[in-house]
Amino acid sequence: MEQTMDFNIPKDIADYLVVLDKFIEDEIKPLQAQDDNERFFDHRREWARTDFDNEGLPRPEWEALLREAKKRADKAGHLRYALPKEFGGQDGTNLGMAIIREHFAKQGLGLHNDLQNEHSIVGNFPQILMLRDFARPDQKHLAEAALGGKFIACFGLTEPNHGSDATHMETRAVRTKKDGKDGWLINGEKMWITGMHVATHIMLFCRTSGKDGDAKGITCLIIPARDPGVIIEEYMWTFNMPTDHPRLTIKDVWVPEDAVFGPPEGGLALAQHFVHENRIRQAASSCGAAIYCINESVKYSNERKPFGKPLSTNQAIQFPLVELATQAEMLRLLIFKTAWEMDQMSKPEVAIRLSDKVSMCNYYANRLVCEAADRAMQVHGGIGYSRHKPFEHIYRHHRRYRITEGSEEIQIRKVAGHLFGFMGPNKHGQPKGETDAKGKSTEPTDFAVR
Repeated sequence: MEQTMDFNIPKDIADYLVVLDKFIEDEIKPLQAQDDNERFFDHRREWARTDFDNEGLPRPEWEALLREAKKRADKAGHLRYALPKEFGGQDGTNLGMAIIREHFAKQGLGLHNDLQNEHSIVGNFPQILMLRDFARPDQKHLAEAALGGKFIACFGLTEPNHGSDATHMETRAVRTKKDGKDGWLINGEKMWITGMHVATHIMLFCRTSGKDGDAKGITCLIIPARDPGVIIEEYMWTFNMPTDHPRLTIKDVWVPEDAVFGPPEGGLALAQHFVHENRIRQAASSCGAAIYCINESVKYSNERKPFGKPLSTNQAIQFPLVELATQAEMLRLLIFKTAWEMDQMSKPEVAIRLSDKVSMCNYYANRLVCEAADRAMQVHGGIGYSRHKPFEHIYRHHRRYRITEGSEEIQIRKVAGHLFGFMGPNKHGQPKGETDAKGKSTEPTDFAVR
């Protein structure tokens, strides 16, 4: 009888992990070791990375090191793995990316994969695919410009008063002529606009029609990041530093009609275009980091011998780690299964049939890594609490993902919606996509805080 279930990592991906590990050994680790670059990863990491006298921004030498690592990875053909071949990629799969991200994260901190600022030698390029799928013919060149570092666009969705409720955004764009040209006059506020310190442009989401709460009527406009009307009020200092997340005021910024990016009045399609891919990859990273914390705790408890016997002989040490290891193993399988299923269907099908599974993976992985890092600190005792171990850094970094990639409450709500038939393929009461008496969609939409 034919058997179709196979839990082995596909051979091509397993072979590629070997290639990546060799590249890390040959290129990335020597780069990390030279010129005291270890200061960015050892106990000095937060201070080495952060210019506390310049609004808490990343130090130029830290970002230069990350660029050099990416440059080497790109030259070797690894950086664009996930991109289509038309952009120099390898048509990497969701399963491939999940396996790679989990593999990297369970190796611990390093220049190969430092997700504090979404850095990895195997990159994630949601904007490139947004440009491929939504850019007009006269905007298509922006994808190559982005890959070449000449077009660096922030994602301007979140506002001081609106995160997950993005349809209630207060930023407005009004049709206004200037020097005889049609265009838009924009006023509002934005917050957590990551990467603003190096950006050339902002993909700015504004309400252009409709009422607060309407999904339709929000348009994405590409605006110059250095326009005098784009005012950086402050950079928001965070649990894990450095920061590149400012609060902005947009005051009387005018852009021409051709600044519109994506469907007019339907800009939220951009905001959700890559959400499932981002979430499954980020879940894989959190799962890998959790496994790293568990493995390090097991190793330490076997080596540490208080009162003359290994710490690991105590059930108080064993049992919490057993619980975490069990959860990590189950989660890992769910992540890989979900990523594989995503590869078997189209984006619209994923949104309908798998959105709940992606949310399960994401919220649970982000919670698990925080628990594993906290437990690792406890098992390691005083040295675990210190910055001489990476656990506090892992905790501080991954804690944000319980908020920023769609809060865990929003994602749990999505799982509940699918489970109880309020949304998804088993939705009851009315056909999917139908609107209520006021013409509004009856299916909730969730957003990442950016």
